[in-house]
Amino acid sequence: MSARATLFDKVWDRHVVVAGTNGLALIWVDRHFVHEGSHHAFAKLAARGLKVAEPELTFGVVDHYAPTQGPLSTASEDIQRMVRTVKENTRAHGVECFDLDDPRQGIVHVIGPEQGLTLPGLTINCGDSHTSTHGAFGAIAFGIGATDVAHVLATQTIWQSKPKRMRITIDGKLGPGVGAKDMALSWIAELGADAAQGHAVEYAGSAVRDLTMEGRMTLCNLSIEGGARCGMVAPDETTFAYLRDRPRAPKGEALSHAIEEWLRLASDDDAVFDRDVVLDGAEIAPTVTWGTSPEEALPVTASVPDPERLPEHKRFRAREALDYMGLVPGRPISGTPVDQVFIGSCTNGRIEDLRSAAAVLSGRKAKVPGIVSPGSRSVKLQAEQEGLDRIFTAAGLQWVTSGCSMCVGMNGDTVGAGQRCASTTNRNFKGRQGPGARTHLMSPVMVAAAAVTGEITDVRPFLEGRS
Repeated sequence: MSARATLFDKVWDRHVVVAGTNGLALIWVDRHFVHEGSHHAFAKLAARGLKVAEPELTFGVVDHYAPTQGPLSTASEDIQRMVRTVKENTRAHGVECFDLDDPRQGIVHVIGPEQGLTLPGLTINCGDSHTSTHGAFGAIAFGIGATDVAHVLATQTIWQSKPKRMRITIDGKLGPGVGAKDMALSWIAELGADAAQGHAVEYAGSAVRDLTMEGRMTLCNLSIEGGARCGMVAPDETTFAYLRDRPRAPKGEALSHAIEEWLRLASDDDAVFDRDVVLDGAEIAPTVTWGTSPEEALPVTASVPDPERLPEHKRFRAREALDYMGLVPGRPISGTPVDQVFIGSCTNGRIEDLRSAAAVLSGRKAKVPGIVSPGSRSVKLQAEQEGLDRIFTAAGLQWVTSGCSMCVGMNGDTVGAGQRCASTTNRNFKGRQGPGARTHLMSPVMVAAAAVTGEITDVRPFLEGRS
């Protein structure tokens, strides 16, 4: 490997097993996470009489269908069957499973990092598009389809074309009430939902370096919404501090040696990127979506756009989105009534997210109902030890257990048709949270402010005098 290599190049080159034709390479997979949706892949193995090649590198998770408001026995038969199937498949192949009986259970992209399974320099796959979350540690992590899941299960490898490299540098100091969610929605809105298509994105700059690991995970989580194959942040002292004492992370002298190697992963000073974008973090405001794509987002102080003033190729989609969302062009997005709120998901269900929302809600009452679902049982326990659950329930919100919950609505937690939800999730597609549901993506503090006022609200006044 020569100089001028990017972070992505360095990790990729270390994992090439076979360089194929037409730019394809067979890549070794260090970690493979499977959840309820992986049953198709296990069925493919069964049909061929195959076993999981490396069961110690494969980990099962119950998250998408995990009931959050009662025991599994109270869920529908379809949900119970999906949960049973992942447990049966992992047990049959000797794969460790973080199921509903495990105190470590949670959303795959939350428990991987918190258990220390996610480490710098690894390749990580899961049959879930937001696998890009793990790139916050300097890993190459991306979601794959059912056929590829079966291939990884059977061989611990995957055929991939090497993507182009893109760097998004965000410098400057973020203002009050602005965080990683706003950074992500802001760049996607500015550049477009397909701006990073065919690219691996590396995030750099002082604003990125100032983020906690939770913030970096949020940023990388949303990379896929900008079209990226994956998102990455080079490991540094913030990364290493997070990993110390994680159950599966290296310990003692092994950790010291690992850190020496991880520091070498940073992009070379003269590394060449196929695309370079520079943004000013100081110009980013609390951001909220108005349409049915994460790119249809704007500062909370702005007005709903007029489709006729948009570029011609965006007008039809904008008209459709506004019709679905029930919004009027030219009206301020702030003040739009919401029917309910949701705090959680692999994007914003970590302890830092819950703390920030609780800081807004403390001593205040919600005007609309809502659910708060921690990203894992470990996060739930920590939040309860800190008294965050009592803040949420005192405000009038439901404190439920961990799972994907209302992000995608597979477990029964849904938004009703025509209902408007202020949500910390990652997608505002039509029907994402339920048939006819209207979703506005925003940060945890913005959702908390919406809960208090019953409408989309600039959170900044609510943060004055609070930490």
